[in-house]
Amino acid sequence: MMTSSPNFKPLRILLSEGTSTSAREAVTVLGLAGHVVDVCDPAAAGLARFSRFVRMYHRCPGMRENPLGFLRFIEGLLATGDYDVLLPIHEQGFLFAKVQERLRPLAGLALPSFASYRAAHSKAGFSRMLNELGLPQPETQIVAGADTLRAAVRFPCVIKTAIGTASRGVWMVRNDADLALAMKELEASKGFAGEVLVQARVNGATEKAQGVFCRGELVGFHAYRQIMEGAGGGDAIKRSVRRDRVRDDLATIGRHLAWHGALSIDFIMPDDDGGPFYIDCNPRLVEPMAAYLAGVDLVDLLLRISLGETPDVAPATREGVVTHQAMQVLLGGAQRGGDRRDLLCICRDIWCRRGDYAGSSEELTPVRIDWLSVVPLMMTALLLLVSPKLSHVLAKRGWGAHLLDAGTVAAIESEMF
Repeated sequence: MMTSSPNFKPLRILLSEGTSTSAREAVTVLGLAGHVVDVCDPAAAGLARFSRFVRMYHRCPGMRENPLGFLRFIEGLLATGDYDVLLPIHEQGFLFAKVQERLRPLAGLALPSFASYRAAHSKAGFSRMLNELGLPQPETQIVAGADTLRAAVRFPCVIKTAIGTASRGVWMVRNDADLALAMKELEASKGFAGEVLVQARVNGATEKAQGVFCRGELVGFHAYRQIMEGAGGGDAIKRSVRRDRVRDDLATIGRHLAWHGALSIDFIMPDDDGGPFYIDCNPRLVEPMAAYLAGVDLVDLLLRISLGETPDVAPATREGVVTHQAMQVLLGGAQRGGDRRDLLCICRDIWCRRGDYAGSSEELTPVRIDWLSVVPLMMTALLLLVSPKLSHVLAKRGWGAHLLDAGTVAAIESEMF
C-alpha cells in the first residue's frame, strides 16, 4: 500500500454518489490515504455506506428524477464550507459540468467544459470524434428509427443507445431473436427517440484504460484486460497490461477535448493481434482500486487537479497485477447458470485465494482492511445461495436513481440549468 508524505494534510471529500462500484473503490483509496469521506446517495444502502472510511452518508434526491433537487442538495452541503473537494465519481459529472461555475467557489472540482463532457458522454458523439481523429473503432452506423435500424443490422453486431452506462442500453445481437428482443426493449424505453448505434462485433479480449488529465495533458494512466466477465458485462477479474498505443490515443482524445479530470475508454484487442478498436468512453474514473494496487493513485491525481495543482506525470503502472471483485464473480457465475454448489465453490476459492484467485487482490469489498464491506458481500452471497436466479435482480440495483436517463440529459441541457 502507498504511504502519505510527512507533510500530508487530510482533505475533506464529498463523493457525489455511493452505489456504484467506482464510488465504493474510490472510498477505499481515499480512506487508505487518510482523507475524510462523506457520501451523497438516494439509496438507503448503497455500497459505500458499508465502509469504516465513510464519515457521513447523506440521503439525497435522485439525480435521474430530480436533477435540480439533487443539485440544490449538493450546493447546500458545499455551502457549509465543510468540504475541500467535490468528487463527481459517476454520471453526476454531466450535471456538475453544466453548472461548474457556481460550484467552483464552494469546493475544488476537476471537470472539462460542458461541451467536451457531452461529446465524451454520448456514444454517438464519441464515435464521431473517433472518426474525426482517425482512431480505430469497429464498423459503426448511427441510425434513427426502427426501420433504419433493421436495414443496418448485420449479424453479429452490437446495438447501443447514445445514452447509457453500466451496460444499460446495449444489446448483443446474434440472430433474429436477439434483434426482436432489442427492438422491443428499445421501443419500451423510448430508445428510438434518440440516436442508435449499430456496431460490428469484433472478436477479441475486452480491455479498458483510465486516464487523469490536467488542462488537456495526460498525467496518469492505467490499462487492464478483463479476465473474467461479471454481471452485465462488468469486470469480475482483471489483469493490468501495458498499452503504449492506447495511452497515446487516449492522450490525443484528451488533448482534442481540452479534458480536465478523469476519462476512461473501453476497447477490444482482436484475436489476430490487430487493433485496438475503441468501443466506449466514460467521462469519469472507473473502479480506481486496480490502478492503485498496480502502483498509481489516480484518485490522488484527481484531487490535486481539483485543487488547482499541476502534478508531475505519474510513472507507468505495473504489468500483470491481478485483482477481482467477489460480488461480481458471484453474480456473474449465477447469471451463467451456476447452482448453489458452484457458488459455494467460488466462495471457498476466493476466501482461500486459490484457483482463479491465487495471487489476486480483492478490490471492491476488501474485508481484511475494511470489515464493514463484508455486509453487502455476505448479503449477496446468501441471497444467491437461496436463489441463484436473483442475480439478475441484484445486478440491476446498480442502475439506480443516481444515474442519468435520456429525460434527465434533456432537462440538464435545457435552459432551466
